[in-house]
Amino acid sequence: MQRPWNLPNLPVYSLATYWDGTVNLNICTYVSAVSMQPKLYMIAIYNHTETLQRMQQTNEAVLQLLNAQQHYLVRPLGKKSGSTFSKQQWLEKKYLLTAWNNLTVLKEAAAYVHLQKINTITTSGDHVLFLFKVLHAKSCSRNILTTEILAQKKIITI
Repeated sequence: MQRPWNLPNLPVYSLATYWDGTVNLNICTYVSAVSMQPKLYMIAIYNHTETLQRMQQTNEAVLQLLNAQQHYLVRPLGKKSGSTFSKQQWLEKKYLLTAWNNLTVLKEAAAYVHLQKINTITTSGDHVLFLFKVLHAKSCSRNILTTEILAQKKIITI
């Protein structure tokens, strides 16, 4: 039987972080809307990552809900370090980036949420929690990538 935290079928996101004219993208599933008015999101970012370093230096990010066909992005964006592998260059070579709200994002995501950091919570665990205010949002598709799809494709085990 799966552990309790692996039972839910979770949406899969990529968080785009910006610093010094560049973008880095990761994969995250520890994401939740935590307020309706104002609309707030909480995102857990893994320790010792390029994404964490960037979020500690900036207040802006874009949360991208991946579409089901974007499962092939999970390994390069989630299992490779942005410190040693230029995810931006890799994505540019494959023509997978576009602009939204004057920010670089993945083409064909199911949704985009432009975020402003408002608080950070350091935990005793392996993630740091970030609380964000939603600045803008756009839904594009209901066909979303989930952890169940990743498990079916043997990208993750749950």
